[in-house]
Amino acid sequence: MKIAIVGTGYVGLVSGACFAEVGIDVTCVDIDRNKIERLKQGIIPIYEPGLDDLVKRNMAEGRLHFTCDLTDCLNDVEVVFSAVGTPPDEDGSADLRYVLDVARTFGQNINKYTILVTKSTVPVGTSKKIKETIDRELAARGVNIDYEVASNPEFLKEGAAIKDFMSPDRVVIGIESDRSRKVMERLYRPFLLNNFRVIFMDIASAEMTKYAANSMLATRISFMNDIANLCELVGADVNMVRKGIGTDARIGNKFLYAGCGYGGSCFPKDVKALINTGKEYGYDMTIIRAVEDVNERQKSIVYEKLKKAFGGDLAGKKIALWGLSFKPETDDMREAPSLVVIEKLIADGASVRAYDPVSMDEARRRIGDKIEYASDMYDAAVDADAIALLTEWKQFRLPSWAVVRRTMKGNTIVDGRNIYDPAELHEEGFNYTCIGK
Repeated sequence: MKIAIVGTGYVGLVSGACFAEVGIDVTCVDIDRNKIERLKQGIIPIYEPGLDDLVKRNMAEGRLHFTCDLTDCLNDVEVVFSAVGTPPDEDGSADLRYVLDVARTFGQNINKYTILVTKSTVPVGTSKKIKETIDRELAARGVNIDYEVASNPEFLKEGAAIKDFMSPDRVVIGIESDRSRKVMERLYRPFLLNNFRVIFMDIASAEMTKYAANSMLATRISFMNDIANLCELVGADVNMVRKGIGTDARIGNKFLYAGCGYGGSCFPKDVKALINTGKEYGYDMTIIRAVEDVNERQKSIVYEKLKKAFGGDLAGKKIALWGLSFKPETDDMREAPSLVVIEKLIADGASVRAYDPVSMDEARRRIGDKIEYASDMYDAAVDADAIALLTEWKQFRLPSWAVVRRTMKGNTIVDGRNIYDPAELHEEGFNYTCIGK
């Protein structure tokens, strides 16, 4: 079976490599010629554990190809996946220009029955716009070629994307006919053989499922952060509260960790888009708006704790940051709490020296020389008045506190992810604070 995937970003490249791994012939398409040439050389543009080997192996075995032109392969494939970006517009709505560009090219060039599957995260109703675009192009050509559209949203976690794709909790597919269902069943047969759950539904429901899933997870995070902030005021321990409610089978223990807010490419964008979809239909998404408000406030909590530790005056203070990416196992800094903390610290006259195991180059690209870049976590702490942990990378979990204490000038530790033992830090002579205690 041959398929094409348009877009070699996070979703497109991971999906393409994983489909190739189970024996499907995959052509990945991107208009960025430099990126395509680098991919042909085995140079991966994103950091994702295991992706480098997966791409190189399937290229070598002839199942994974790269091109800048969809028309190079369109006559040979049965399915075209659209995995292009849908960045938020100024009003928070999803920008569909790239999605509709793919639909336009599809309509201009198909010559046989082909399915266009949207894998990008798009608002409910996008499939109608895609079909309208394709129909206009077919009419302009004066041809009547059978095609279908479908929706197959992704649920990949950055840092565990390959495992999520190869061993999914579920695969959601929105289709319009038995014909397209049979094609998609054949495509996902390798996963069905392992008894993974493939859920077929109408396209609108599939589009909504993606937004609802991410918004629910974001809601759990913001809920626990709200509870954590109240715990501090009333003298409770949010970790005990988390254990207390997480053992309830109706609640469960996933996504109940308090911290300094969520970031990344999915949750912030999808929450905003869902709020905007509600507005378009005259409905106020009250809970989801609150989720966003809590998260934006939470991104500043580490900064607020640092400011409090120094009596409200951060001018001249040297702050070490451990972690810059929005989560471990990725170099993604989109909407990362670190960006908010850095901006506020610099505005208050503090200097920042940071270390992240993976995202240093991404940080340089985003913020340039506004901060200093350390060679490791201990180098970041040299002469620091305070250390703030923002990303819970494994290598940060068990530092040599004796070395840190000798290296630092001050003794303040702000734990934005609640990974350290307060008693241990106090014994080592640190002024330690975390979230929700």
